[in-house]
Amino acid sequence: MRFPDSPGLRPTPDRVRETLFNWLGGDLSGRSCLDLFAGSGALGFEAASRGAARVLLVDSSPQVVAALAANARTLDVDKRLEIVRSDAVRFATSVGERFDVLFLDPPFKQGWIERLVPLLPSLLAADAVLYVEAERLLAGCGQWQTVRQGRAGQVFYHLMQRGGADGAE
Repeated sequence: MRFPDSPGLRPTPDRVRETLFNWLGGDLSGRSCLDLFAGSGALGFEAASRGAARVLLVDSSPQVVAALAANARTLDVDKRLEIVRSDAVRFATSVGERFDVLFLDPPFKQGWIERLVPLLPSLLAADAVLYVEAERLLAGCGQWQTVRQGRAGQVFYHLMQRGGADGAE
């Protein structure tokens, strides 16, 4: 896969991606996934390769969106993927659909997570899981609480579910 340089772009490392998809159970058949800061598209493409029924990739950069579209054609997953150029908050307030899995890996230190937390209930299905990468450890995001966590270098990664946490890894 190829993708352009873009400010704040941090592709999720292979080891972290492997951990995440192990946490998710590997098979995403029938699930709808939203990658709200798609960047390289690694998380969304991985979800599509693991059987997700629908994957929506959102990014605000025209160069990134063009690269995502080219990579989707190359990987022959463009039929299960939809790619949208939009600001994350604008998209989240207008989509009118709920997702089973949300990948939230925004540029650090820009307040994106805080701006999106109030929008999560209208964006996520009742039993949805939320994956978040952040510059610090997070106990949760609104109603979604961290149930598993890890750290890779300067990146803290979290798997969250609605309700209480029963221990972190």
